[in-house]
Amino acid sequence: MTAERNPSPHARAAHHLVRAAVLAPSLHNSQPWLFACSDGALLLYADYRRRLQLCDPYGRQLMISCGAALFNLRLAMRHLGFRPVIHLFPDVGTPWLLARVEWGAYARVTPDAELMHQALRRRHTHRGPFSAARVPTSLMEAFARHAHAEGVQLVALEDTAARGRLSRIVHEAEARERRVPGFGAELLRWARPFGDDRGDGVPAEACVFHPDCVALAGRDFTGLTRRRATARPRETWPARTGLVVVLATPHDTRQDWLRTGQALQRVLLCAAGHGFTAGFHTQPLEFADLRALVRSLTPSGQHPQMVLRLGRIDWQVRTPRRSLAEVLPRDGAAPAGAGHPA
Repeated sequence: MTAERNPSPHARAAHHLVRAAVLAPSLHNSQPWLFACSDGALLLYADYRRRLQLCDPYGRQLMISCGAALFNLRLAMRHLGFRPVIHLFPDVGTPWLLARVEWGAYARVTPDAELMHQALRRRHTHRGPFSAARVPTSLMEAFARHAHAEGVQLVALEDTAARGRLSRIVHEAEARERRVPGFGAELLRWARPFGDDRGDGVPAEACVFHPDCVALAGRDFTGLTRRRATARPRETWPARTGLVVVLATPHDTRQDWLRTGQALQRVLLCAAGHGFTAGFHTQPLEFADLRALVRSLTPSGQHPQMVLRLGRIDWQVRTPRRSLAEVLPRDGAAPAGAGHPA
């Protein structure tokens, strides 16, 4: 009991890192990560029990989500004044062990890192229109630099024709998912009604706009379009879609997926630090033929990993998070039953 009331310095540090990590975005707010302590280091595991079987059969988006959590770990360690030492996939016999994060040398935190750390709790996902404010060119360049620092290319689709083509691709993907009952059932398993106190999933209060109210179709967590197949939004705001960007990588491996997640979170936190937020539209990346069409919009045919839009809003709804006890065992041991890539 005394140990629980007065945790060791290593335990307190691990709690700090994990509390930051779990603020990362994830597909349907599924939070597919687990953590453990080992000889003063922190281990990040993928929890394949939380993989979405239809939307994410290969675990690509799960890995991107875990990559975002990994960047938060790195950032929290930098905030404490230390350089993180990262070992990716440190045990070939445990493929769901994604990273070992060790404490490196002391280093003064940079202004960029501090800005992103301060934005950890402000960052959230938006499902609906943005204000008319445009993303400044200087900030767009900063987003690209942050993505590039992780080996990922950020492609801003400012050309009207390219945006129109992507819009049609996203609508086709969303229409396919709405036609297939399995996709709808999977989506609704992560929808949370008003007043639900679960620590994961997407709450109803975050879905007050029609999913088709901007140029890129959104996911229908409320079941509106399934209850009424002809349901259309009363109002649409295509001009308030925001800046549309694609994150892409030269290859399409698990390492690239983890890299994408870290780049994504860098961009999102930089955006949040300057008053901008994001909405995600990855539906076309869940179909091989439509992903190929999105790939044709990227330079040199790089592999598209994320589709998102960025803009300003005047209010926010935070999605819930699982408790520390659910993702980090009390004794710090390796999590059991995390599953494995199928």
